[in-house]
Amino acid sequence: MIEALNNLLPQTQCGQCGFNGCRPYAAAILEDDADINQCPPGGDEGIARIAAFLNVSAKPLNSQFGEHKLKSVALIDEALCIGCVKCIIACPVDAIIGAAKHMHTVIAAECTGCELCVAPCPIDCITMIPLENVALAPTNLHAKQRYIARQQRKEIELAEKVERSRLQKERLLAQKTY
Repeated sequence: MIEALNNLLPQTQCGQCGFNGCRPYAAAILEDDADINQCPPGGDEGIARIAAFLNVSAKPLNSQFGEHKLKSVALIDEALCIGCVKCIIACPVDAIIGAAKHMHTVIAAECTGCELCVAPCPIDCITMIPLENVALAPTNLHAKQRYIARQQRKEIELAEKVERSRLQKERLLAQKTY
């Protein structure tokens, strides 16, 4: 039931609802730890979908969590970008590409408009641009797949880091015994 409710959410993974992503918010709704009207990206349409799914009455968006906005994408002023990678780290769907100390850019077709990249930018070179053609925004399913792929990649990177650390410790211990 959590996955079915999660699939109704916009998959921006923005955290505006007070939870660390759409799936935790869906779980909280089902556990009565959150209300159905905490998702600004979903807006009234999203609230109506959740209400219908749960067979409860819809209610207005709780403004404590933000306002519903038009779908948008991040735009990096590439001439100002210093390549700090803070936006890349913040992006929950790997929609930003670049390398340390090199200019970054947003893959507009992958950007969910979550705005999580804006705050960490130390030089304010990221702006949110409303999408005139909403069909250009990634679908909820596509955004969810990108998020899951990123989570899996991060788990693999962490496991590799732990393994490298373990091997390095073994090498140091082996050197000390000789």
